[in-house]
Amino acid sequence: MTDMKTKASASPVPTKVAQERRSMRRLAPIAAVLAGGVVILILSYTLEPFRNYQLATVGAYFCVTAGLTVLTGLNGQLSLGHGALMATGAYSFALAQNKWLSLPLSFVVAIAVTTLAGAVIGLAAARLRGPYLAGLTLAVAIVVPSVTSTFDETFNSDQGLSVVLDPPPGTIPMERWQAWLAWTGALLTVLLLAFLVRGAFGRRLRAVRDDETAAKLAGVNIARTQVLAFVVSAVCAGLSGALFAVLAQSVSPGAFPLTLSLFLVMAIVIGGLGSLFGALLGAILLVALPTFAQSVAEQTGSHRLEGNLALVVFGVVLIVVMLAAPGGLASIRFTFIRRFRRER
Repeated sequence: MTDMKTKASASPVPTKVAQERRSMRRLAPIAAVLAGGVVILILSYTLEPFRNYQLATVGAYFCVTAGLTVLTGLNGQLSLGHGALMATGAYSFALAQNKWLSLPLSFVVAIAVTTLAGAVIGLAAARLRGPYLAGLTLAVAIVVPSVTSTFDETFNSDQGLSVVLDPPPGTIPMERWQAWLAWTGALLTVLLLAFLVRGAFGRRLRAVRDDETAAKLAGVNIARTQVLAFVVSAVCAGLSGALFAVLAQSVSPGAFPLTLSLFLVMAIVIGGLGSLFGALLGAILLVALPTFAQSVAEQTGSHRLEGNLALVVFGVVLIVVMLAAPGGLASIRFTFIRRFRRER
């Protein structure tokens, strides 16, 4: 009897500790985003204009890699057409911005149009698996740029569209303003995705990825989960395309080639599939590796090499990372944490 009373009196303690741990896990994404915002703010004041532009480019890439790693890493859908979704968001933003000259409204239009496109592709993708899904998204990546040539009067063909933007507020330099804008979108995107993947939606994504039959027996709607995953990823790609339209102040089909979709997939694989931190590493590589390849090509004096060297560098880095860390660069930190715990 005394033992039962002792156990009953001791039982609320673990429950209270578990509740505190759960509350800390909920607050962790907010703390990480706030810390990231402080770091970006400090960097934007210390970096020179060109580095600020590169920082903004990393933020724009981070939006699309975060959405793509949720789609591919957590739900198991391979997409080779996210460059086309970025182009959809960029052109929608450019048309809206040139008509209304309202930055918030243009972002909303770009996200809405890309959401619709993602829903249409997602409905078709929900019926396909493996190479068939990859083939469908690859066809989208090829077809979308050709639409600009078909509707020449609207999209101005290969010349593209110029984007009319108001000057930054006050005396803020343009590159710093672009970095703030891009990383505001990136941090908000990551915060929303972090809450999504930590909740019931994330559990459904993983269940469908691991075993569709078991997920269906557990009551998960397979098709709806896959369509929602594609829509969420498409929204991130549309926002990324709109941010690139702001950075370049123009939109053209040459800015969203087929190789961009391949680079995006390789970036999330190198960074670590299913990890938002891996998506950040992939976004950094998307800026750093082409810059490195361009500098090497300029030093060798070969213009023909410049166009293909970035793909070669990405391929080499992918092979090395897969041999050294099969889980991607993001998995290395967990290896060190486990080793540290074993030593202690």
